[in-house]
Amino acid sequence: MMDIATRFDTNPLLRPSDLRPWYEGMEIACLLNPGVFRMNGRIWLLLRVAERPLLHPDKVRIPVYDPDGQVKVLEFDSSDPDLDTSDPRVIKYRGRQYLTTLSYLRLVSSEDGIHFNEDPLYPPVVGQGELEAFGIEDCRVACFDDGYYLTYTMVSPFAVGVGLRVTCDFRRFETKGMIFPPHNKDCALFEERIGGRYYALHRPSSPELGGNYIWLAESPDRLHWGNHKCIAVNRPGNWDSVRIGAGASPIKTPEGWLVIYHGADESNRYCLGAMLLDLEDPSLVLARVVEPIMEPIACYEKQGFFGNVVFTNGHIVDGDRLIIYYGASDEVICGASFSISEIMAILNRQ
Repeated sequence: MMDIATRFDTNPLLRPSDLRPWYEGMEIACLLNPGVFRMNGRIWLLLRVAERPLLHPDKVRIPVYDPDGQVKVLEFDSSDPDLDTSDPRVIKYRGRQYLTTLSYLRLVSSEDGIHFNEDPLYPPVVGQGELEAFGIEDCRVACFDDGYYLTYTMVSPFAVGVGLRVTCDFRRFETKGMIFPPHNKDCALFEERIGGRYYALHRPSSPELGGNYIWLAESPDRLHWGNHKCIAVNRPGNWDSVRIGAGASPIKTPEGWLVIYHGADESNRYCLGAMLLDLEDPSLVLARVVEPIMEPIACYEKQGFFGNVVFTNGHIVDGDRLIIYYGASDEVICGASFSISEIMAILNRQ
């Protein structure tokens, strides 16, 4: 095992009970992997908050957004033989899938990076329209001179794709719609242009041919993307054997772009790894870790809504110190720090 994370002594930093539900008649089931950024001298987390209807002894209740953006609840009889509730995250009913929770995004901030509070001046970011009827998830925040670019997962009965919203103050947002079509997620933008072009990591999925791999795309404007290239694949028999996906925006170092990514195996155990991309041509993978840099070993990472998970969408860089905020066991928010030079030292050069 090569877990080099220094976990915060105060973990978990946030639990579902630390926030009040936003929707009437609902409860917060999970807080999940936040986008992270600095603004006004503070560290901000854009939490994914997953709410669900209050439990009923004889019913399975599923929340969705209706066409007007209001939450409605679908009900199924718990005893219905056509109902498959084996996965706590997704239920299956007569050939259709539904999420057991409805996710949206919520802002909290901190002066010390440990104690976070919510400011009522910043409203939640919620799903809009039929392509976000099952909510929005797993936001990455990229900081540019012209604002903050939020890439997130749009979830609906139709499919899963990548949405984009832009803001300068997190009070007013410009919605750009879906920028990567289904099935796609885990989109992280590079925070500067390379050779005059913008770049993004993303994760299309192919259930029949190929797999859940990390791809690179380029764009003239951050809206229209092309020249897609697959740059990293799963490794059979390893900790990242089934799926991989990018974390937050790549970190520029003198040796290359450092990418923190997640990987999962056949048992849905999620760990964090790292790879290094060429500075001038980020389609070239220069190095990749053999063992994960972080594994679910703490009790709050092994047990929860969906256990054995560490998953990050966001980080803060402070010199050699990398502070990662992550979701543990799909339920609580935690923090950990790393030495960037230590990560670089264990990368296996290609």
